[in-house]
Amino acid sequence: MTKARRIAAIALLLLTGASLFAGWIARHPYQKQYREAIASPPAAGFPLGTDELGRDRFSRLLHGMRISLLLAPAAALLSTTLAALLGLTAGFLGGWWDRAVTGATDLFLSLPWFFLIITVRALLPLNVAPETSVLITFGLLGLLGWASPARVIRSAVRSLERSDFLLRARAAGSSNPRLLFIHLLPNLAPVLMAQFWIAVPLFLLSEADLGLLGLGVVEPLPSLGNLLRELANFSAVAGNPWMLAPAAAVMTFVGGLHFLLAPRSGAGT
Repeated sequence: MTKARRIAAIALLLLTGASLFAGWIARHPYQKQYREAIASPPAAGFPLGTDELGRDRFSRLLHGMRISLLLAPAAALLSTTLAALLGLTAGFLGGWWDRAVTGATDLFLSLPWFFLIITVRALLPLNVAPETSVLITFGLLGLLGWASPARVIRSAVRSLERSDFLLRARAAGSSNPRLLFIHLLPNLAPVLMAQFWIAVPLFLLSEADLGLLGLGVVEPLPSLGNLLRELANFSAVAGNPWMLAPAAAVMTFVGGLHFLLAPRSGAGT
């Protein structure tokens, strides 16, 4: 493992560990307001200061990371599962199944991804409970993010169907379920894993964008998206650089995944 990959792995472990143990690390509840410390700078009790409502920014950052870093992979798992079902169906069965799935995939890919998310989210109720907003936000990301991986999985299935090992299995009399689950699906595992890890940072950034627009996780529940809304006040950020901590967390997580999962130069040569 290269030095960059080691640093990326350590950074991801620290972020994930801090978010998982937010309740033990943070001294204050994320929703509690300290009226005597409104918009205060960093101090001993508040490492990142407090926001305009007197809430501990450090506590809200850790709890917000926990929501985003746990549910972005959950949404990625949902979208990858849907993509696998549709891609396998289209590639393995062919015929009108293939035409139907390909047509739906082309339709979804013809629409700008983020504008589709915004449109669907805006059509749903906005005045919902914080927990419901979490399910809506990440559920939409998972349900609407299947098209691109489904196309990749379908192409991989079509390629594997022409492989020697699958032709020999067919000639030996293997049934379709055996071909699918014993011979085809295990060989698709690297493709499925790649699509999953591609989706995780995409959904993390998409949730951040929705939060900036006020369409993501709602207050008082924190997420990286709604924490970034403070950055809209450029004059406040210029004088309070600690407000950039949520943006630094997003950049660290996305950049860490890039360095950790990107193929090494010269691999395969």
